[in-house]
Amino acid sequence: MRTDVDIEAALGRMAEGLGVFSARNPLMIGIHTGGVWVAERLRRLLGLQEALGSLDISFYRDDFTRVGVNPEVKASNLPVNVDNRHLILVDDVLHTGRTIRAALNEIFDYGRPASVTLAVLIERDGRELPIEAQVVGAHMRLARHQHVKLLGPEPLSLAMQEVSAREDGA
Repeated sequence: MRTDVDIEAALGRMAEGLGVFSARNPLMIGIHTGGVWVAERLRRLLGLQEALGSLDISFYRDDFTRVGVNPEVKASNLPVNVDNRHLILVDDVLHTGRTIRAALNEIFDYGRPASVTLAVLIERDGRELPIEAQVVGAHMRLARHQHVKLLGPEPLSLAMQEVSAREDGA
């Protein structure tokens, strides 16, 4: 199991990759919880002035009826109207694509953005939906039963987890 990702270097790569989008006056939105931590750091690195948006996609998950309500459901907060805005959607780990699909569904309930750019700190294999990040901090190859979790908010670090087939939904 590899956990030697240099988070600061990964954030730097992400900020560099997102630099071209800064001219569009984007609204940055983080997905609770790790995506918000990453988005806060990127917002500072990019010098974005607008308040950070946040999404809790708990009620938009396609497995909501199986797993029920997360006991730590937080309110989503989009500080401005998303209609015709360029958005940068930030998450900590892109794995199956299901979290991003849920986030997009929620965003479109708020309005119709001009564009959505997906930025993730860690991209790993195992995609189940055709979702791809435009900006990636680091890539990790993990077995299906291995998961990586972002710990934070300060300092940000990665932890590896082994999950059983039952927990993994297999």
